[in-house]
Amino acid sequence: MMKFILLITSFVLGVFSVCSQQAYYSNVNLTLSGMALKAELSNKISVTHTNNLSYSQVWSALKITDLVPGSSTDVYLVYGYDDTDGDVTTDISRNKNSNGGAVGEWNREHTYPKSLGTPDLGTSGPGADAHMLRSCDVQRNGARGSLKFVDGTGTSQAVSGGWYPGDQWKGDMARIMMYMYLRYGNQCRPINVGVGASVIIDPDMIDLFLTWNAEDPVSAYEVTRNDYLASTSNTYGQGNRNPFIDNPYLATRIWGGIPAEDIWGTSVSLEELNISSLVTVYPNPTQNELNITVDDNLELEAVSISSMTGQVVYTSTSSIENEMHIDELEGGFYLVQITTDKGVITKKVIVN
Repeated sequence: MMKFILLITSFVLGVFSVCSQQAYYSNVNLTLSGMALKAELSNKISVTHTNNLSYSQVWSALKITDLVPGSSTDVYLVYGYDDTDGDVTTDISRNKNSNGGAVGEWNREHTYPKSLGTPDLGTSGPGADAHMLRSCDVQRNGARGSLKFVDGTGTSQAVSGGWYPGDQWKGDMARIMMYMYLRYGNQCRPINVGVGASVIIDPDMIDLFLTWNAEDPVSAYEVTRNDYLASTSNTYGQGNRNPFIDNPYLATRIWGGIPAEDIWGTSVSLEELNISSLVTVYPNPTQNELNITVDDNLELEAVSISSMTGQVVYTSTSSIENEMHIDELEGGFYLVQITTDKGVITKKVIVN
């Protein structure tokens, strides 16, 4: 059984200021919006990218950055979704040393395909950026090939001549594509790698990635990966961050679209402060217990959990108790929807 313990705690709102949370952005004018904010962030992640990895170094980097949280032996395989169906091409994890080019091994997936860059990304610079490269099953990597991202539902698959990365990966892909656009400019236009309508403010950005960024919240896996790559004290750290993992709402500030989660929250008023920063779900990943900590200025009204395919596996009403039990969940990604008196937020969690 999985136990949910709901705890009530209090915060000091001041700790949620942007500067105190994200020292990396202390010299970025985050009050800007639109193309001005895009330019500020583009400059920031470019000048702090001080360690350019070689393509061969990426093999070693992914064995660290792509580790399943809590594991020292297995890496996540992008586009994967099932380790138990007997089909290696759908595996979501694999031993980190099972890399190469054979069936049942993993290799380096260019989530932004080299050939879709203008010019080709190659195997250095943008083609060796570890923020963009992910471990992937060899055959699933081949199935994606250089197909553009398109919308879909369910697990990863080819759709109408394009590639849907899967419900549990679409937000990751959107945030990577937006990072690549800011970091490498016209060489990595979003419109060249995805199918969707251009946004009014920027014809090179498409609504598909803004929608995915909003619909699929940032996971603990993405955060850990981003933190490692940001540090030059790490063996394979690049020195720069993916801003859209730090705060998906930055994409909304730049390009508009469906409002994404505002992880930081920028207002001093509780009603205006994004409530995501007032709710904590931990440990994440988890095995048999999940704690939800809610600020004492919020009233918890309901909690529901659904799989990445939309199946609701747990739900509670306003009569929820401090300790709740639900049937044990299989390993994978889940969305926890938390309803409070001031709004609803969704957190992405991993069950090992």
